Amino acid sequence: MQASSLKDALEKMKKQYGARARILTHRDIKIGGVLGFFSRDGIEVTGYLSNEVQKKPDLEDEKKKLLESMKREQTVQLILKELQSLKEAVNKQEPAPPAANPNIVKIEELLKQNDFSYDFIKEITGMIRSRFSLEELNDLNLLQKNVIRWIGEKITIYPGFRITENKPVIYVIVGPTGVGKTTTIAKLAAIYGIGNKKHSPIKVRMITIDSYRIAARKQIETYAEIMQIPVTFAETYNELEKTLAINQDVDLILIDTIGKSPADFEKLGEMKKMLSACGMFSETHLAVSATTKASDIEDILQQFEPFNYKAVILTKLDETCKIGNALSVLAMKNKPISYLTDGQKVPQDIEEASIVRLLMKLEGVRIDREYIEEKFDRKDKLLTNYWR
Repeated sequence: MQASSLKDALEKMKKQYGARARILTHRDIKIGGVLGFFSRDGIEVTGYLSNEVQKKPDLEDEKKKLLESMKREQTVQLILKELQSLKEAVNKQEPAPPAANPNIVKIEELLKQNDFSYDFIKEITGMIRSRFSLEELNDLNLLQKNVIRWIGEKITIYPGFRITENKPVIYVIVGPTGVGKTTTIAKLAAIYGIGNKKHSPIKVRMITIDSYRIAARKQIETYAEIMQIPVTFAETYNELEKTLAINQDVDLILIDTIGKSPADFEKLGEMKKMLSACGMFSETHLAVSATTKASDIEDILQQFEPFNYKAVILTKLDETCKIGNALSVLAMKNKPISYLTDGQKVPQDIEEASIVRLLMKLEGVRIDREYIEEKFDRKDKLLTNYWR
């Protein structure tokens, strides 16, 4: 049988011979045309009649198969339902997370009021939960007493100057603009150059590399004249190196620097290169205002890290009632504190850093002064105010 396609050939066979017709062989041929022209492709098939009898679908079998399928689906749904019920039963047996203890909440609020950082507060409250029994957590005074002690233990105090016999101590103060570096230099010059109830006077010189701010230059010149302590201005590495060389007979050289934004990397690099004239035995301290928010203090510490500062001078304590911001970051970065300043008066408004002094600055917290003095006075015994 011939057709244009295998499909057409099969349909012809089915039509002529019925459903029993089956294809046996097939081959490609040319159909039609004249003398070999205008013919088209086709196919020729041979076949046979099959003796197989097609069974009609058994309705009972199909129904049985459908019911079995539905039964399996219902079984799966039943299992899922039982699993969900089991999960709910287990959840009911698990204890609900404990409600926050009201005294821990109060401690958190007190620390937030003092601007302590989130990470610092989290660490303190974690210590409370791990170290106190449920009964002790009900004693707010006990919690506050220990929290104050823990804060004090996180404060590191930097020791004062160590005057040597052979070379002068070179003390450099760096820091952002407006933190009170020039005033702090003048206060330190008065402490050591004039003398006070703690120190006998020694030979002091002041050097400033801040020649850009006329007001700052005039300010330090006025202080120098009043205190009768010489001040020199240096604008280049060579000038600073020469000034240091001709002052080798003094005990202490205080260097005031240019106030720079921590983001001004180029200017900070230039200043660092100039200060390298001070040599490896100089001490650099970073002045930071207590009014600066925690994230900015962290940035300042990081950006001035190339100066290898030994400690931080915390300034402007008189301008804020909240110092948790500074204490949090300094504790986290493990930076010691050397001096505290709390006003513009020279030389009165400065003192060596004291744990007790900083803890007493905290607001809204019940502080047992006798207790913290007993805990920390041994460290602070020599670190009292110079003039009061």
